[in-house]
Amino acid sequence: MNNTDRPMIIPFVSRIPPHEQQVWINALAPQLEDATVCPIEQLTPEQQQECRLAIVANPDPHQLAALPNLVWVHSVWAGVERMLAELPQATFHIVRLIDPVLTQTMVEAVLAWTLYLHRDMPAYRLQQTQKHWHQRPYRSASEKQIGLLGLGQLGLASARCLQQQGFAVAGWSRSMKTVPDLISFHGEEGLQQLLSQSDIIINLLPLTPATEQLLNRERFAACNPGAALINFGRGGTINDAALLHALDSDQLSHAVLDVFDAEPLAADHPFWTHPQITVLPHISAPTTPSSASHIVATNINHYVQTGELPPIVDRTKGY
Repeated sequence: MNNTDRPMIIPFVSRIPPHEQQVWINALAPQLEDATVCPIEQLTPEQQQECRLAIVANPDPHQLAALPNLVWVHSVWAGVERMLAELPQATFHIVRLIDPVLTQTMVEAVLAWTLYLHRDMPAYRLQQTQKHWHQRPYRSASEKQIGLLGLGQLGLASARCLQQQGFAVAGWSRSMKTVPDLISFHGEEGLQQLLSQSDIIINLLPLTPATEQLLNRERFAACNPGAALINFGRGGTINDAALLHALDSDQLSHAVLDVFDAEPLAADHPFWTHPQITVLPHISAPTTPSSASHIVATNINHYVQTGELPPIVDRTKGY
């Protein structure tokens, strides 16, 4: 794709702090064969006009607008819903990160926090603050029904891990999926069924127009009374007021929340102090620059050599 002897200049466009941007640039630079990457601020107006490709991490739409001839952008993150929301009229293609290391990291988090709820850790923590010695009844993993919302790569890998630990697992997706050795539901009726039978509900769905506010007051009311919730998907899939009502009415017993509508979570948000909520600072599946940069660089090198784009985001689906 590079029609001159000069290496392609690829801007790194991001709103993350400059020192974090430099970590990515330092990781990417040695792996790019016929291209060089630098912060967009270092490009001249002429170089900005020439750009056909950008590497992005939560990019500023105004900075991308300064690159009028973009063909595609490669995100170093898996989630691209904010970019889609901020750039609804953009004509360039978006490629998101698909990293097996990220999948394994998410599976670890799903297992860790499922066990946290399964073994009644929130209740034991509360007992400690009250200096109360009480052994709660134990239920085996096989007696606990786990409901996974989302049967993509993350959901399927998480399901297999939980099954290996002895949990009974079922999954839900918007459209029908047939998965060997996994009970799966789909559509509105299937969602109601999954929620009604699950002891622990794990949300791994991306934020799309179809999943926004998916878990609202009506759907929490359909949950198995006393169920617990883990949200590792996106904050926008949950109605905050409905969740608080479900917890206060004991329809839900506990919620582990790692993602929120606005991040960082505001200091005055009621989630911080609610006794039935565990707040995490978006740590379930952090992107690892060492592995992610290799994937991004491989995709870009292939594009430079062949002109072929990696799989692109379907804007109608949101992923």
